Amino acid sequence: MHLEIFRGISDLTREFVRPVMTLGNFDGVHLGHQAILKLVIDRARALSGESILYTFEPHPRRVLQVESDLRLLDTFDQKCETLARLGVDAVIAEPFDREFAQVSPERFIGHHIHERIRPVEVYVGYDFHFGRDREGSMRMLTERGPHLGFSVTVVPEVQVEGRDVNSTRIRELLAEGSVEEAALLLGRPFCARGEVIEGDRRGRTIGFPTANLAPETEILPAPGVYYGHLTCLGEDAPSGGHPLPVVTNVGYRPTFRDGRDLVAEAHVIDFSGELYGVEVDLTFEGRLREEKRFESVDALREQIAADVDQARARLGL
Repeated sequence: MHLEIFRGISDLTREFVRPVMTLGNFDGVHLGHQAILKLVIDRARALSGESILYTFEPHPRRVLQVESDLRLLDTFDQKCETLARLGVDAVIAEPFDREFAQVSPERFIGHHIHERIRPVEVYVGYDFHFGRDREGSMRMLTERGPHLGFSVTVVPEVQVEGRDVNSTRIRELLAEGSVEEAALLLGRPFCARGEVIEGDRRGRTIGFPTANLAPETEILPAPGVYYGHLTCLGEDAPSGGHPLPVVTNVGYRPTFRDGRDLVAEAHVIDFSGELYGVEVDLTFEGRLREEKRFESVDALREQIAADVDQARARLGL
């Protein structure tokens, strides 16, 4: 599916056809977000219109709470790729700065939404707020919308196993290493993206070469050993872009280092090619064990061999 990307309402070069839209940050595009987007996409198709996500870039907390250590679940490119797979027609990524943060809720509804986008229907999550100091409420939007020609539907929170689905909870699960539970809320395995860089090549010396990730994604799961897949991106990707099975160590490499830098090193099972300089997606589909220090290289080698065997079993190889 083709996704049109506009860098704010000032970048709009055409009028949308019977637009049905939603608004929000949509970090991770998890199951809660997907429930809203499905409504938007289905209604747009029913009306022979276009489905629109109006979002903000960078995340408003980055501007308004500079002291917060907010780490996003996906890059902007990853988010757009997920939106395209779901079938969204266009995303408007409004540049968010302190000037935009001072826009009143009334102007946001009247100018940004009504005059520039002209939606016929708007769908929002139950906790969405907007405008200066988050003064804009669901009540204001639902009251003003019909006067401006668009209906407003508030979509309730999605729950999995009796608990709300939200980006904060997913971050907490990843920080615990609970990647399988995080995948239940995301609707897919958590995926880190980045370039494979040259490490110290120590993995080669013990028979298990690794692809060292320089992550663009801001989050890695808790230190530990995981299984999943590595997919090379780009037109000339090694392996033709097919997912390759991996065992990935996330951690501080306590056997070899002083433990200062969190790194992700993926051993690609049954692969002998070079991956340096290649951009990859690395999924974390399950956790095998905690990271630990080994008293000898031989002990480490034996454990990695056992990890690979266990990963093969989990991945059905």
